[in-house]
Amino acid sequence: MYEVLLVVYLLVALALIGMVLIQQGKGADMGSSFGAGASATVFGSSGAGNFMTKTTTVLATVFFVLSIVLGNLTAGQIKKTDEWENLQAPVVSEQALPASDVPVTEEKAPASDVPN
Repeated sequence: MYEVLLVVYLLVALALIGMVLIQQGKGADMGSSFGAGASATVFGSSGAGNFMTKTTTVLATVFFVLSIVLGNLTAGQIKKTDEWENLQAPVVSEQALPASDVPVTEEKAPASDVPN
């Protein structure tokens, strides 16, 4: 379920980005009224404003709803592990030899290293 929602979330995000990039700016209609270009009548005589505005609104709403749902699903999954949780486990430590049991060896410097 989580993976399916994540894929849908990604597709909605890409579609939303595409819809925003396809839309014309507010000043683009002014140039077409003076004969600087042909007006876009692909979506009807009212232009692409209504269709693209409604599609962008729906995609944005779905995007935010999916964001909230995915956030709630992942909030319960993450659990921190506490290092003090299991105090009954044995502690492994190295045992050091007492100072009296450590053999002491004296090393003499070679004759060549002794200053004259």
